[in-house]
Amino acid sequence: MDVNHLIQMANRIGDFFAAMPDHSEALEGVALHLEKFWEPRMRRQLLQGLEHGDAVGDTLHPLVVEAIQRHRAAIDPGK
Repeated sequence: MDVNHLIQMANRIGDFFAAMPDHSEALEGVALHLEKFWEPRMRRQLLQGLEHGDAVGDTLHPLVVEAIQRHRAAIDPGK
């Protein structure tokens, strides 16, 4: 899957959960959504893009980046 499409999808998730008043709850919501509804190869590709600096971090919603950093063990299909 194209990483740009994954970024767009992740950003929509970030926009949705950013409206939540509780920041911690929003982070957990993003992570849980990625874990439950994204197949492992989609999560792996997004994580690899972040790790390799493919400008993914620059275009990805800040809430999504923070959720990945805080809840990586739950999101990473290799763990």
